[in-house]
Amino acid sequence: MDKPLISRHLVDSDGSLAEAPREVPKVGILGSGDFARSLATRLVGSGFSVVVGSRNPKRTAGLFPSAAHVTLQEEAVGSPEVIFVAMFREHYSTLCGLSDQLAGKILVDVSNPTQQEHLRHHESNAEYLASLFPTCTVVKAFNVISAWTLQAGPRDGNRQVPICSDQPEAKRTVLELAQAMGFTPMDMGSLASAREVEAMPLRLLPGWKVPALLALGLFVFFYTYNFIRDVLQPYLQEGKNKFYQLPVSVVNTTLPCVAYVLLSLVYLPGVVAAALQLHRGTKYRRFPDWLDHWLQHRKQMGLLSFFCAALHALYSFCLPLRRSHRYELVNQAVKQVLTNKSHLWIEKEVWRMEIYLSLGVLALGTLSLLAVTSLPSISNSLNWREFSFVQVCPFLIDL
Repeated sequence: MDKPLISRHLVDSDGSLAEAPREVPKVGILGSGDFARSLATRLVGSGFSVVVGSRNPKRTAGLFPSAAHVTLQEEAVGSPEVIFVAMFREHYSTLCGLSDQLAGKILVDVSNPTQQEHLRHHESNAEYLASLFPTCTVVKAFNVISAWTLQAGPRDGNRQVPICSDQPEAKRTVLELAQAMGFTPMDMGSLASAREVEAMPLRLLPGWKVPALLALGLFVFFYTYNFIRDVLQPYLQEGKNKFYQLPVSVVNTTLPCVAYVLLSLVYLPGVVAAALQLHRGTKYRRFPDWLDHWLQHRKQMGLLSFFCAALHALYSFCLPLRRSHRYELVNQAVKQVLTNKSHLWIEKEVWRMEIYLSLGVLALGTLSLLAVTSLPSISNSLNWREFSFVQVCPFLIDL
């Protein structure tokens, strides 16, 4: 990469251009891996002077932006006050020979442990680094940002950067650096919070666990009910074998039930919260934990409701493609011939199906609008009145 991938001008969330501070300190990076290269690219593109320390600078120099100075680790730690340690925990000890040169420096730990390492070690990587270099100030930051986000820019990934340290001045320096790079820093407190910060990338969709289990439970409940009503009961009472309906028909009947229940659970906690505030006579008392968690999971339940509705639409389009449906059409035609009926038209059934399909399309379109506006990139561009209007649309359609 001969040229930095990122412009020197950073675009803020409001669309304005923000430049790096006028007096830009020199920033050092220890490490030559993928993250170190992306970090150097981002820093150079943000207008910082970057020096990279590598054990083999001649081999790795071509992988970094031409504006970044790649040299030996001993030379790289000399002038910068802020140094990123972009290496694994087991390699921290290789830097002990630089203790005297690193004295008084700000070391930014960007490492992440594996799941096994996080459970095995009682202290975080940042705390371990601080124990090896007691004369340095260690700051935990940028561990939740991927190498791709650093290169492509924060608009293509999460903008938030949790930062923690025991030294307020050092933390403030890294906070300003993160802002100059176009990210949104989050003060997580002292270095004791580093273990919690390092656990963030290890969690797989933590906010989706409860809504996903709820959706799965509702699906199992309604699927069992529809199976008993549409398949098992006709088999036991009339001897009709309808078990072929299990993969498509029963699933298609179950999905809208789950979608409607989930959508109702999205709006119900708001009504409960309003009633509770009216009962208490104030809006400044904290909600119960169960209601607070319920309110926090509304977005996930709404998106799962949209997912079930979209699947229901796809399954409905597939119904005429089934072989069993073709056999039913042939059997119905044969019965019509045997009964000598030349024209079969039931006006009531025709109108009912037309209205059913029309309302279904409108409902799916409205739910799609709700799902799209719940995305952060869309909701952030709407004011409160516009967002409230979109959220009220389902009730207007119902009326």
